[in-house]
Amino acid sequence: MTLASATRRSAKRASGAGAERPSADHGAWFLVLPALIPILVLSVGPLLYGIALAFTDSQSGRTRSTQWIGVLNFQDLLHDTLFWDSFRIGLLWAVGVTVPQFLLALGLALLLNEELRLRWLARALAIVPWAMPEVVVGVMWRIVYNPDAGILNETLRDLGLGDGRDWLSGLATALPAVIVVGVWAGMPQTTVALLAGLQNTPRELHEAAAMDGAGAWRRLRTVTWPALRPVALAVTALNFIWNFNSFALVYVLTNGGPGGRTRLPMLFAYEEAFRYGQFGYAAAMGCVMVALISVLLAVFLVGRLRGGADA
Repeated sequence: MTLASATRRSAKRASGAGAERPSADHGAWFLVLPALIPILVLSVGPLLYGIALAFTDSQSGRTRSTQWIGVLNFQDLLHDTLFWDSFRIGLLWAVGVTVPQFLLALGLALLLNEELRLRWLARALAIVPWAMPEVVVGVMWRIVYNPDAGILNETLRDLGLGDGRDWLSGLATALPAVIVVGVWAGMPQTTVALLAGLQNTPRELHEAAAMDGAGAWRRLRTVTWPALRPVALAVTALNFIWNFNSFALVYVLTNGGPGGRTRLPMLFAYEEAFRYGQFGYAAAMGCVMVALISVLLAVFLVGRLRGGADA
């Protein structure tokens, strides 16, 4: 075989491979479609429809016609003090749940990562709240907080710490009481994520640090935390989003009361849409919440990433 013929054959093979590449790409798209179609139909489609709805005066009722009103809903939101009060409560709720949730989950993950007896049982019990639906969690904690026969008030009476109180109806105690439930319900998923990050940390690094005389706190700060930082960043950001968008748990516990002290933005938008029939106005609330939370989350992530790079 001459060099020229070999060169022509190689070029033909290369061109043939290039010709087959588009068909391979079409095959890949065909395989992705079963997962892509539900996302487009159930997530992207409703999101785009909700954004479009925010620029209309859509209301409940079949005989009502929907008109395009531009940014009028957003102008009304700027002067709606009830909405901004609910947004402030939502931020307090999200921060108040996310921070203790992370700290307690970190401590529990560190404990479950140790060689303990019956560790498998402790790990199984730790994820029980995660397996329970939010409605069930809400009903269960309403029983705990019951002012007459609740476990909490009965315990306080037995300890001689007072006659108890109505935790979910008090103006000063409703939001803290709901935050406690939010921390309890969401801590397992954070624990599982952090425990997975801890198990991916090479044990040899801890052994080497211990041989160099580093104590438990120093090993946590110099070995465990740098390896755990990416997981902690992702979990904290996701928890903040999930907590801010909470609905079912607070709805079952307090329905936004008393006096709007636990009316989260999602509850406020729900009431506007399904109690008062203001679909366009509620959609505008959703757009504003998405935009503001995206900005806050971006600032948070950029700050954490810069802090990690400087470290």
